[in-house]
Amino acid sequence: MSPVPSGRALTGTAWAVLFLGLWVWGEGASDGPGPASAPTTGDIAAVGRPLGAPLPPAHDPLPAAEPRRVEIPSLGIAAPVVARGLDADGAIDPPPYAMPQTVGWYGSGTRPGASGAALFVGHVDTRSRPAVFYGLSAARPGATVRVTRSDGSVAEFTIDDVQVLPRDRFDARKAYGPHLPGRAELRLITCGGTFDRETGTYTANVVVSAYLTGARG
Repeated sequence: MSPVPSGRALTGTAWAVLFLGLWVWGEGASDGPGPASAPTTGDIAAVGRPLGAPLPPAHDPLPAAEPRRVEIPSLGIAAPVVARGLDADGAIDPPPYAMPQTVGWYGSGTRPGASGAALFVGHVDTRSRPAVFYGLSAARPGATVRVTRSDGSVAEFTIDDVQVLPRDRFDARKAYGPHLPGRAELRLITCGGTFDRETGTYTANVVVSAYLTGARG
């Protein structure tokens, strides 16, 4: 498949291909899910934002710089980030299962901290053990996500939405596109719901949304 245009150039068919690919990502890999399958989520309802939860104001977008590391202290996640492209099906190609504690960033898209929505993907598990985003569905609005960038700065994001999206109610553009124009946003994506051993697929995706609220360095 032809490369998908970068960040701001993603329109029309290119967005559709990328979003479809993101949704099907994680299905039936040969080294994929097994005994350490993802936490189930009951009826797979959206977690969302608690009513009345105060959130900080957005920070102005930063100059573009590539991510090097992502941390979510409340979940105990601290992992290196590597740039990834698209696979033959148009999905973001996640880090190989030999690197289960590494997060993939869609390198042709938005840089985290710059205007737009940067996309991070990570495995929820392997055949034998939990992977980097195993606990992602436990994220809650108000929690902090820190992204160390190639220019030495640390972009600080605040989670404002957590969704576990089943296939029959999935809107890819709403899930992965920017929520507010001009804002620097982040999406962290992994598999969720339950693992169907007959089909080799998960029933949902976990999508954590965050927006830039600070910067250091």
